[in-house]
Amino acid sequence: MQSINLDHSMKGPLFYSKILLFGEYGIIKNSKGLSIPYNFYNGALKVDENPSEEAIKSNESLGRFASYLEALQVDQPDLVQFNIETLKADVAEGMYFDSTIPQGYGVGSSGALVASIYDKYALDKITILENLTRDKLLKLKSIFGQMESFFHGKSSGLDPLNSYLSLPILINSKDDIEPAGIPSQTIDGKGAVFLLDSGMVGETAPMVNLFMENMKQEGFRKMLKTQFVKHTDACVDDFLKGDVKSLLSNVKQLSKTVLGNFKPMIPASFHDLWKQGIESNDFYLKLCGSGGGGYILGFTEDIEKARKALDGHKLEVVYNF
Repeated sequence: MQSINLDHSMKGPLFYSKILLFGEYGIIKNSKGLSIPYNFYNGALKVDENPSEEAIKSNESLGRFASYLEALQVDQPDLVQFNIETLKADVAEGMYFDSTIPQGYGVGSSGALVASIYDKYALDKITILENLTRDKLLKLKSIFGQMESFFHGKSSGLDPLNSYLSLPILINSKDDIEPAGIPSQTIDGKGAVFLLDSGMVGETAPMVNLFMENMKQEGFRKMLKTQFVKHTDACVDDFLKGDVKSLLSNVKQLSKTVLGNFKPMIPASFHDLWKQGIESNDFYLKLCGSGGGGYILGFTEDIEKARKALDGHKLEVVYNF
């Protein structure tokens, strides 16, 4: 008779990582943004008979998160309520978040965790099956922002929203978000959006703090509005329209603006490569999330050319056009 393996008992569904294609930093200042699910990585709540060291660590973190959520629902009773008793009992039983999403890489590891906890333990939850009005989306975003603040100090709530809905999300402004239809991928397309592994972990909080410090300077604020936000908005429009030529031209401008004004957010070993892309037009790089490490986003009209130029680096194609 076969023995039944009790390990890896599933507690919840899979939630995916996300990529903010456009809008990092800019959305703090009301630029447009476009976020897409990235199904290559995912995570789910689980309980194991023989947990690994990582599972034990995750379980301890979930315990702290549960206490945070308990306090949150007391502070903001109208925002969200959880079945805290069940959550605490599951945590006591050893529940952890089993995830392949790399942490500190700008692809939403905490977002997927937040989505899974909301999905399983929130009372009166807004489900993905109902008609998602703008008000419901904003309510979800605000709940997720408060939940995810536990991990980052300040969160827009977009990562968990993307993970929870598993839909591309278009950010028109802070108070105007909607599910977006993005052009379907061209399977044999030579053009591509790709992830470049910087080989180091990035920390969100210090990068956001640095950005906030820079925002105190008038010159930086002006650059953000006249260049960064302008090119970001144009990139979003081009991408949604499927206008590849205009998209690449705007991504190039964005890449230049970031190199000139966001240098500390770009790992030092990538400064020359960033410049090489702009000068050769073989590829253009931009920040993926807050920067400082993790993944860097790349855009190219010819992925084979980009692979040659980036020989020795790990590339993951996320979208073909």
